[in-house]
Amino acid sequence: MIIDRINRAARKIPAWPVYIVGSLWAGWLFWLGLTGGLGPEPINTLEREYGSTALQLLVAGLCITPLRRYAGLNLIKYRRALGVTAFFFVLAHLTIWIVLDVQSLSRVWEDILKRPYVTIGMASFVLLVPLAITSNNISVRRMGAQWRSLHKLTYPAVLMGSVHFIWLVKGWPIEPFVYFGAIVVLFAVRLDVIQRMSRG
Repeated sequence: MIIDRINRAARKIPAWPVYIVGSLWAGWLFWLGLTGGLGPEPINTLEREYGSTALQLLVAGLCITPLRRYAGLNLIKYRRALGVTAFFFVLAHLTIWIVLDVQSLSRVWEDILKRPYVTIGMASFVLLVPLAITSNNISVRRMGAQWRSLHKLTYPAVLMGSVHFIWLVKGWPIEPFVYFGAIVVLFAVRLDVIQRMSRG
């Protein structure tokens, strides 16, 4: 079966290439921004590209457990790499916004207080910080069951990130709503809501 082939291949392929590919992609986007490859508003475009990449990686990480549970596809070894790389892009997104876009710490604080999409985006970032810090084997061993409880914060963090994206864009583009819908479905799967509905 194709699932068995993928699982066998996954056992042979380490997780570290995820970090390399992520770093190369981030660097390539930054280079495009420097050389005019991101259009007339390179700072705004780079900021959004980093943010959307982070959201895509977070959603991909959330897919891993349902894929293993319902399809038998075991990609669990890549989940940490996806999460850490996603946080790197979130941090890059935030840095571009603070350093190149806003360019003022007083304005940053003002935006956090007055702009709802900034408020919820910053709240999402705050939730992701302890997850990134504890994404290592030492933390897993020391925290035990508490580690799993802490990392359930991924769901509200990603959900708030998708709402941040919806509020941020102008008009009604489909992309942020696709992410939001996917996250809601994955959250429902996590709570076994869909399975209970099918039984009922």
